[in-house]
Amino acid sequence: MKLNNQNKSSRQQIKKFAIVFLSLVLVLLLALLVKELIAPAEGDKKADASDKAKYPSGSATSSGKSEYSQRFMELFDDIQKKGYLSPDGVPYHSIETLMVEAPDYGHLSTSEAFSFMTWLNATYGRMTGDWSYFKDAWDKTEKYIIPDPVKDQPGANTYQNSKPATFATEEDTPQDYPNQGVDGAPTGVDPISDDLAASYGSKAIYQMHWLLDTDNWYKYGNHADGVSKNSYINTYQRGAQESVWETVPHPSWEEFKWGAQNGGFLQIFGKFGQPSKQWRYTSASDADARQVQASYWAYLWSKEQGKDSEIAPYLDKAAKMGDYLRYTMFDKYFRPIGTQNNGKAGTGYDSCHYLLSWYTSWGGDTGGSWSWRIGSSHSHQGYQNVVAAQALANEPALKPKSQQGQTDWTKSLERQLELYQYLQSSEGAIAGGVTNSWEGKYSKYPEGSSTFYDMIYDWQPVYHDPPSNNWFGFQAWSMERVMEYYYITGDEKAKALCDKWAKWAMSETKLESDGTYKIPSDLEWSGQPDSWKGAPTDNSNLHCKVTSWTVDVGVTAAYAKALIYYAAAYEKHSKTVKEEAKNMAKELLDRMWKNYRDDKGIAVSEKRADYKRFNDEVYIPKDFNGKNGQGAEIKNGMTFLDMRPDYKKDPDFPKVEEAIKNGTAPEMKYHRFWAQADIAMANAMYHIYFCGGGQFNPENDYSFKGLSKGSTIKTEKMPVYDGAVKVGGLEPGEIPKSKDNSVRNSSNQQEDTSASNNSNQNNNNQNNNAPNYNQSSSSKGNSSNVGNSGALDLQFFNSVPAAKTNTIASKFKLTNTGSSSVKLSDVKFRYYLTSDDGKKQIFWCDWSTVGNDAVTGKFLKTNGSKNKADCYAEIGFTSKAGNLDPGRSIEVQTRFTKEGWTEYEQTGDYSYNSSANNYTDWNRVTLYMNGKLISGIEP
Repeated sequence: MKLNNQNKSSRQQIKKFAIVFLSLVLVLLLALLVKELIAPAEGDKKADASDKAKYPSGSATSSGKSEYSQRFMELFDDIQKKGYLSPDGVPYHSIETLMVEAPDYGHLSTSEAFSFMTWLNATYGRMTGDWSYFKDAWDKTEKYIIPDPVKDQPGANTYQNSKPATFATEEDTPQDYPNQGVDGAPTGVDPISDDLAASYGSKAIYQMHWLLDTDNWYKYGNHADGVSKNSYINTYQRGAQESVWETVPHPSWEEFKWGAQNGGFLQIFGKFGQPSKQWRYTSASDADARQVQASYWAYLWSKEQGKDSEIAPYLDKAAKMGDYLRYTMFDKYFRPIGTQNNGKAGTGYDSCHYLLSWYTSWGGDTGGSWSWRIGSSHSHQGYQNVVAAQALANEPALKPKSQQGQTDWTKSLERQLELYQYLQSSEGAIAGGVTNSWEGKYSKYPEGSSTFYDMIYDWQPVYHDPPSNNWFGFQAWSMERVMEYYYITGDEKAKALCDKWAKWAMSETKLESDGTYKIPSDLEWSGQPDSWKGAPTDNSNLHCKVTSWTVDVGVTAAYAKALIYYAAAYEKHSKTVKEEAKNMAKELLDRMWKNYRDDKGIAVSEKRADYKRFNDEVYIPKDFNGKNGQGAEIKNGMTFLDMRPDYKKDPDFPKVEEAIKNGTAPEMKYHRFWAQADIAMANAMYHIYFCGGGQFNPENDYSFKGLSKGSTIKTEKMPVYDGAVKVGGLEPGEIPKSKDNSVRNSSNQQEDTSASNNSNQNNNNQNNNAPNYNQSSSSKGNSSNVGNSGALDLQFFNSVPAAKTNTIASKFKLTNTGSSSVKLSDVKFRYYLTSDDGKKQIFWCDWSTVGNDAVTGKFLKTNGSKNKADCYAEIGFTSKAGNLDPGRSIEVQTRFTKEGWTEYEQTGDYSYNSSANNYTDWNRVTLYMNGKLISGIEP
């Protein structure tokens, strides 16, 4: 009986345990269910994606969260899930398929879209520390939109740089085509092909083709297979007046399978003898430059996170793309700049304008027996990219492999900034651009025309229907890059451009009382800029008028992003925020989000009056007849819609058809990929710069100076206290003292006798063939030489580190580490170099904290034989520079050039520093006070 009672008690305990256990399980399941309901959904990143959370509680950069960072995450998630990407992960131009603007179908893709995908995914890396999306964007770029060097570019290695292509003029209208190729007409020498081939092992071009038929809507496929997706196609081919409504879509791989039986579509466009089966690709320079720009930001952000090594192989790809992007710096047929109607052939770099022109095209025989390539003579302001130029010219991680690449980009950076200065209207807007081939025929320039480095001003470069620079979007895209560049560098030339442009743009922006907004849309131009003579003018004869306003969300985002960088640049370089720009950006982002957020992204209804052109005739020569991939008969008299019969199957077509029938403009709502990416990034940038999402910059920190990662050194810049009493170290502005009570800059320096016994020191250096780097850090000032004027610290670096360059770019930073003010007009510093060919040298002050006009510069010869120097540049200050107060710094950014822009060989120069990419101590530049050496070692 006792045993039975024990069994009963045990059963009761087991039952209680089971109830408790099941209760715990139920609670746990409920907790998991609640977590699943409130947690952000896992993104469809990749088929093999891990289970890590898409939205970490804090980014890898400790940037925290804000309303704006959450917006970025929401839109990023929409882009991954809601129809912006094809099953292959390729970005569609828009979610919607019935879409006619630059591409003529919504589910085409462009190099523009790929570059925005790379930039978006780089921003995701900055916000989360996850760089897999950025790498994936580059992988898809290489897989789908950069033609394979072997499979897609057969015969590329047959290219002859002395015979780039057969010449043909550009005609005025599609009706003037096919145009006649002219055998024997002068075309110049391509000066970069051999350098690129030697650097990369192939003559194939590494650029994105601009247009991709993502779903194979036109049914051409790749290599004329008729079925493959992500196929290369083209549209525009027939002069400046050819709008999208007048184009003839055709395959990039021409096998004569469609179009005419003997020539495919070739005979619609040009006459170049007996047609040959061939491949042809065209890159859009703004997209390839944006890909480099995005990769540069990825590098800067990943470096802040200590993850730059993870993306290093992709930076090499960006540098390679930038190397080939130089083809857009050359005239279309490599004719000399300013040739006009004399028909000369270029001999090399005389055909280089150093700007980003509209495109590069290249092609060849499908059988691999010949190849050709051309550039473009027309350069539009909206395609320039000073951020990409800055990266390729000055960032070692993106240094092109070719011998001439970095030098060309250094020159291009300067030339692009000058173009902006040349084109800035009296109001502040940036006018169209310039061309080396007037009317597309190298015609003689009209009398009295404005010129820029022998290229003629064109208010509507490249295309005229509609005029190419009437769209405010080109203003926002282009000037955002200038403002990014200003943020990165502090360049005063960029600042002046940004100040004037931002003032104009904000004056034309309307924040309505009902919570909506309007930004400029269409622009009207009159007059022309003053001819360029090396310095900007007020361009009092060049005017821009805003004729209409819009709520275009993509352009609004680009514009807001420009203002964000502008305000952030002011905070970074002037220590004040441009509140008007910051607040305007915030208002635009907030109003856009509140008014136009829907379940797929940010979009607004737009009336498309141009859709009546579905029934416009597309010119086809009378003697041409054939079929395209959709089965349409290509013949004279056909319309845009006739050529694209599959549009009649589109679910949105009845709405368009009804509106056209009633004479009204159909209202469409589009979710463009580039626009959603730009909106997401604009919110991310606002978060980063104004919501505590920025990075610490230890370079500006007093206690960081002299420290390096992974090392332990002695420093006095971290004071130690016992209670309230300082027992060691120095506070900012406090003067250290050596054992003999003379004033020094840093207690961990050795005794420096070089100033008092300079001649012996120089002799020792020459005997050893180099300065003794283990002695005192002699870029530090010795205040025993300065007396009561203070102690000075001079730092330096070469911003153009290329061994051969036509520009020496020297940047100096002077800091007063003492307790008294220094009169800057008493200060000079010297950069020692060899003049090489002895030509006259020219000094430029690009920017200085104290003002460019307060800086002086001259070149003087050294006395007698010197170590690696036969002259020096001496930089000084006028009385306008004023005083340098204790604890304050100034910067001076200079350039040295020679008449005729001949090259320097920097490796032989005494003061040249090839390794530093930011301010550093360097004892081969010397500092003087009242003519007396106080730091550095003379050669």
